[in-house]
Amino acid sequence: MLAAQLIRGLLSYVPGIARVAKGGTGGTVCARYCYSVWLRHLVRLHQAGCSTPDVVAELGPGDSLGIGLAALLSGATKYISLDVVAHANVARNLAILDALVCLFEKAAPIPAGDEFPEIRPPLQDYSFPSRLLSPGRLKVLLEGTRVEAIRASLRQGSAAAGMVQYRAPWTDQQVIERETVDMIFSQAVLEHVDSVAQVYCAMHTWLKPGGIMSHQIDFRSHGTAREWNGHWAHSDLLWKLIRGRRPYLLNREPHSRHLRLIQDAGFEIICDLPSCSHSPLTLDDLAPRFRALEPSDLTTSGAFIQALKPRTPAPRGSRITRPSTGTATQTL
Repeated sequence: MLAAQLIRGLLSYVPGIARVAKGGTGGTVCARYCYSVWLRHLVRLHQAGCSTPDVVAELGPGDSLGIGLAALLSGATKYISLDVVAHANVARNLAILDALVCLFEKAAPIPAGDEFPEIRPPLQDYSFPSRLLSPGRLKVLLEGTRVEAIRASLRQGSAAAGMVQYRAPWTDQQVIERETVDMIFSQAVLEHVDSVAQVYCAMHTWLKPGGIMSHQIDFRSHGTAREWNGHWAHSDLLWKLIRGRRPYLLNREPHSRHLRLIQDAGFEIICDLPSCSHSPLTLDDLAPRFRALEPSDLTTSGAFIQALKPRTPAPRGSRITRPSTGTATQTL
């Protein structure tokens, strides 16, 4: 496992190899996966007391824009997708859109752990959220001309006036106009972002006052070590060799660090649902730079975090955290 990752990192220094070896990200090529992810975020959003967002942005959509398309089909009027590397293509997105329309028309239950055991966050009820999307509401949202407008926007690409805007690669926060977004979400993406602090600050800039961000973050080693948290035991030199010149891998930031960066960016944390796993390592087993981790980081393999941009800016340096809206301690 480690040897394979090390070889991939070293090969990335060979001209032409990275381009040939480039593959997809997985997951979002399946409409049911996209449907399950979005409805989990939407349900949790309403549980936090927020309404269905109008303008939605996604970080790291992966191989399709399916999660964002599900957001449009459930009430959003504009979807902005930001990725470091362009993966999605029009034909795939159109096929996933059609499949998503069928799922919403049937008011299909949210695909749960038996079908997608890796998807977080967990829900108490996986039935279709009809209290959020009533039959009458769905009829309006799935009306033919509206779906055709989404389809036309996919074909047009990144037209400024379109319902779908795909921007890859993006390099700075000016890619989205200040305070124009109601919700920003990601699914297993923020563990791959190099400049996490800058990205949280950018999201704070993009969100309207009262806007919310909703993120599922995976803190596991992603095959770079035998143990799920073994990537924190690698020295900086070994990690540099594993990473190579790949455009992204892992930032190795733990749960506690994300919470601090979110608060430092000016957000109020309203939900923090950690997923816990047994740690095969102790703090003494980690590389020197990680031995000061919080003890809880060693057993936190993932977390679903929602944070609000306050309508009134908090005093500089202050940190506000509401109690969590639940727990998620499933062993991975």
